[in-house]
Amino acid sequence: MAIQVVASPTVILLAGGFGTRVRELYPDLPKPMIPVLGEPFLEWEFRYWAAQGFHRFIVSLGYLAHVAESYCASRRSSELTIETVVEPTPLGTGGALHYAASCKGVSEPFVAANADSLLLTSIQPAADAMCDPAVDGVLFGIPVEDASRYGSLEVEGQLLMGFREKSPGRGIINAGVYVLRPRLLERFPASGPLSLESEVFPFWLASGAKFLVIETEAPFLDIGTPASFRQAEEFLGKHFPSGTIFR
Repeated sequence: MAIQVVASPTVILLAGGFGTRVRELYPDLPKPMIPVLGEPFLEWEFRYWAAQGFHRFIVSLGYLAHVAESYCASRRSSELTIETVVEPTPLGTGGALHYAASCKGVSEPFVAANADSLLLTSIQPAADAMCDPAVDGVLFGIPVEDASRYGSLEVEGQLLMGFREKSPGRGIINAGVYVLRPRLLERFPASGPLSLESEVFPFWLASGAKFLVIETEAPFLDIGTPASFRQAEEFLGKHFPSGTIFR
């Protein structure tokens, strides 16, 4: 299916996962709808990206989609446009990205981001890198002492070479924030469930696509485990609505 290109800068928030590691905390809520400081975590995503100048959101939903659909429909804002797309079957991060873009259209370029994590950095360096028409996309990477939980990016200079399996030791982890050109979605490995990291990006790299990695030590939160979720209130309380972030 051809991807429609629209004028409004677009963020696709990938919010369809099962959240198996934190489901015991809130069994009736999808992970992005778990409350933090009185708001669903998804709301903090909207606020962060709005501060970056984005006002059009496509929220890709799967598990317990109706909960987030209801919230997005009831969230009234004259500034933000929030659209939802529900996966017909579990599609993985890659399949969900392609399906959402196919249904709603995206800008040139557009942002895709995991809806269960926040990287509080400015998107401007990635936007600047995308001024080079030869660059197909930009990822943000975070240098850490132990990459065993996340896996890591294989980088030469600023070029993305691949994704490494989870292993202990220092590495650059993927922050789950991507600035991409719509043309990438015209060459997709297959339909159906696909992982961005293990299937889609390797396919794009093998086809000659060029990706840059921007390293940052900006504040990062991932609510994917009970331990990391317990840090969410302190993290958001510290950084919102501070004017010192996102630089």
